[in-house]
Amino acid sequence: MKIARLAGALGAELHGLNLAREQSPAEIADLRQALIDHLVVAIPGQAMSLDDLERLTDQLGGRAVTPFVKPLAERPYVIRVLKEREDKLNFANAWHSDLSYLSEPPSFTLLYAHEVPDFGGDTVFQNQYLAFETLSDGLKQTLRGLRAVHSAGAAYGTGGFLDRVKHKMSTEIAPSQEAFQEISHPAVIRHPESKREALYLNPVYTTRFDGWSVPESQALLQHIYRHQTNENLTCRVRWAKGTLTIWDNRTTQHNALNDYHGQRREMFRTSVAGGRPQASS
Repeated sequence: MKIARLAGALGAELHGLNLAREQSPAEIADLRQALIDHLVVAIPGQAMSLDDLERLTDQLGGRAVTPFVKPLAERPYVIRVLKEREDKLNFANAWHSDLSYLSEPPSFTLLYAHEVPDFGGDTVFQNQYLAFETLSDGLKQTLRGLRAVHSAGAAYGTGGFLDRVKHKMSTEIAPSQEAFQEISHPAVIRHPESKREALYLNPVYTTRFDGWSVPESQALLQHIYRHQTNENLTCRVRWAKGTLTIWDNRTTQHNALNDYHGQRREMFRTSVAGGRPQASS
């Protein structure tokens, strides 16, 4: 496996892999280490079936269901991320960390490019380690003592944003009252493998700090969101047909750009089972 870094903040492109076959334990270990080191890895030139995608997901830690998005028929762990030429909206066009509203969010996400536009449709990623490390010492200490409330209600709840605009997009959403459930996670987590501290806050699913009101929380949260998405903390993945990108949800946020109107983009996504985020101290 050869590694070429994508940016100074995070991200790498991996070469020399054939993911259309079962990986050896040593190969999986190398892939996991690349993910821990670079947070996001793009692996171009892969001719993968959905069976291959699910097998690799299993080898990385096991499949997890994605709530509130309709899976493929007979494949409950695979979702189709699709924007047709006539669609106005795409899926995941906002900064977020996948499924942070669950008690045990996924560790990794795998996204495989089946069809891509001639231009546009990149995904931008952000490094939550660096976002934490570049805060002031005082704010770091304050955040270490806080928990934050996460919920999918605003996005996936009945009557929520995606319910109101689902007619404008082809990714199949399944809005539900269950999306309004809340879960509390530490604002700063310690990664179980790297042992480094990372922010665990995102503007789509984080609603407030635990024990704080929404207005009290928003001033600090909005300051943090602006800081997190500073360009110096990001990298960009430019997709090509056959590229598989894998990212660590515990240490990144991402944003799927919607700048390819009139073109078709079709991807397939799985999630790797994770655990309960642990406080940094």
